[in-house]
Amino acid sequence: MLSTESSEGHPPALQPDPRETPSPVVVEVEADATTSLSRTVAINASLTCITGIGNLLAGLLTVCIPVISKDLHIPPDLQLWPASAFALACGCLLLPCGAVADVLGCRRSCLLGGLLQTASALGAGLASTSTQLIALRVTGGLAASFCLPGAIGAAGHIFPASSSPRRRSIAFAAMGGGQAVGFGLGLVLGGVFSDTIGWRWGFYATAVLNAAVLALAVWALPPTIDGILEKASFSRLVHDIDWVGALLISTCLALLSYELAVATGSNANQSMREPLNITLLCIAVALLPAFALWMHRQSRLSRPTLIPNALWTNLPFTSMCVTVFLVWGTLNASEQLAALYFEDVLGKSTLTASLYFLPAPICGLLMNIAIGAFLPHLWPSIAVPATCFLSGIAPLLLASLCHIDGPDYWRGPFQAMALNPIGADLMYTIAILVMTAAFPPQKQALAGGVFNMLSQIGKSVGIATSALIARQITSQVGKPDNLESLLLGYKAGWWYNCSLGFLSVIVSF
Repeated sequence: MLSTESSEGHPPALQPDPRETPSPVVVEVEADATTSLSRTVAINASLTCITGIGNLLAGLLTVCIPVISKDLHIPPDLQLWPASAFALACGCLLLPCGAVADVLGCRRSCLLGGLLQTASALGAGLASTSTQLIALRVTGGLAASFCLPGAIGAAGHIFPASSSPRRRSIAFAAMGGGQAVGFGLGLVLGGVFSDTIGWRWGFYATAVLNAAVLALAVWALPPTIDGILEKASFSRLVHDIDWVGALLISTCLALLSYELAVATGSNANQSMREPLNITLLCIAVALLPAFALWMHRQSRLSRPTLIPNALWTNLPFTSMCVTVFLVWGTLNASEQLAALYFEDVLGKSTLTASLYFLPAPICGLLMNIAIGAFLPHLWPSIAVPATCFLSGIAPLLLASLCHIDGPDYWRGPFQAMALNPIGADLMYTIAILVMTAAFPPQKQALAGGVFNMLSQIGKSVGIATSALIARQITSQVGKPDNLESLLLGYKAGWWYNCSLGFLSVIVSF
C-alpha cells in the first residue's frame, strides 16, 4: 500500500554517499521560525507559477494545435509532436538537471529554467515552420528540467519536513494546483487568441507572464538556500554527480523517444524495419540493464549513485512510480485526443473547444485545495486507487458516448473532462512527499527529478502510443480525412487510455 508516513512500509531514505563532499553553505530556511506569512505566500506563488507555466503552454497547444498545424503546414502524423517533444526532452534531462540543481543550488536552477522558459515561449510565438516550433518546444523541455526539480528542491529546503511539515505539504499541493490552473489558463488563452488576434499572441502573453514570475522569484526565494558559488562547488559538480549513470539513462530515454517518433510516422511500417532504427532500438533496450548494472557497481564501490537500485526493491515506492507513469500517460493522451475530436470531428471553434476543457482545471484546483486541507487525514492506500479509478472512467465515457453528431456536451464530455485530472492531482502531492522523504536533504532536487521524469515520460509515451493506435485504426478503416475513420481512431485511443487507467488502479493497491 502507498503511504506518506515514515513507517516500516515507507521507502528507506537514501544515505549520504561517504565519498561525496558535503556542502556546508547550503542551509534549510525554516519557514515557521524565520519566514513571515506574506513571504511564505510569495515563495509558494513564485514556485507554483514557475512550474505551472509549463502546463499553461501545454494547454495552449492542446486547443491551438489544429490551427497551428494549418498555419505551419504540420502533417497529421506530426500534429501531436509539438506537445510530446516538450515532454520527451524534459523527461530525458530531468535527472541530470536535478543532480546539478542539488550541487549548484535549487534557486539558481529555478531562475535559469524560468529564463529559458521565457525565451522558448517567445520563440514559439515567432516560429514560422514546424521544425522551429518543435525545436523551441525541446528548449522548453530543457527549461522545465531546471524548473521542476529546482522548485521541489527549493520547497524541500525552505520548508523542512522536521519543522514545517504542514507548510511543506501546502507548498507541494499548491504546485499541483498550479499545474491544473496553468493548463486551464492555457486553454482559455489559446481559445481566445486563436479566434481573435492569432495563436501567436498566446505565446507572447505567456512570455510576459513568465518574465513577471521570474522577477517575483528573484525577490521571494531566499538566496541562502543555495549558498555561495565557489571553486569547491564546481569541483563537486564534477566529482559528486554520477555523470555516467546520467548519460546512460538520458541516452536510453532519448533513443526510445526517437523510436516512438518513428513508430507514429506516416511510414512507420517501413521505417521500423530499417537497419538504423532496429539498431537504435536495440541499443536503447540494452541501456536499461546497463544502467542498472552501473548503479549496482557505484553502490558497491560507495561512489556517487544517481538512483540506487535499493530504492526499486521497495514495493510501495516502485508501485507509486509505475502509477505516476500510467496516470500521466492516460491524462494527457485523453486530452489531446479530445481536443482533436472537438475541433476536427465536431467542427467546434478553438474558443469553444477551450471552454469544453474548463472543468478539468477547475476540478483540479478544487482537488488540490482539498488535498492541502485534508492530507493529514487521508489514507493514500485507499484514496489513490479510488481517484485513479475515477480518472479511468473519463476515457471510457469518451470512447463509448462520442459520435460524429454528438452527444450533447453535458451528456458525457463534461463528465469526462471533470473526472480526467482527479487521479493525477492526488498523485502529484502524495508522490512528491514520498519521493522527497526517500531521498536525503542534499538530494531533494534529484527526488523532484525522479518524479517529474516518470510523469513526463509517461505523458510522452501515452501521447505517442495513443497517436499510433489512432492512426493505425484510421488508416485501416478508411481515408484519413474521413470523419467516421478519424472518430474510430480516436475511440481506439480512448479505449487504450481506459485500460491504462484501470491498470493504474491495480498497481496502486
